[in-house]
Amino acid sequence: MDDPREAVHAADGLVADVMQTLAATFSQHKKDLEGQWNRGEEADTEDLRVALRKYRSFFNRLLSS
Repeated sequence: MDDPREAVHAADGLVADVMQTLAATFSQHKKDLEGQWNRGEEADTEDLRVALRKYRSFFNRLLSS
């Protein structure tokens, strides 16, 4: 028979691992987005429009997670 305290401890560890993985993934995605538009004067209006759409999509993914 499983030890309930051990099962809860294992579940807590699993959730912590998943949260760390998600945080790292979202952090990298944010860094990638920044790289697409943060080119100084090189980014034209269309680049900025596309970047804004990607940020909106990214934000919605964060909220749905």
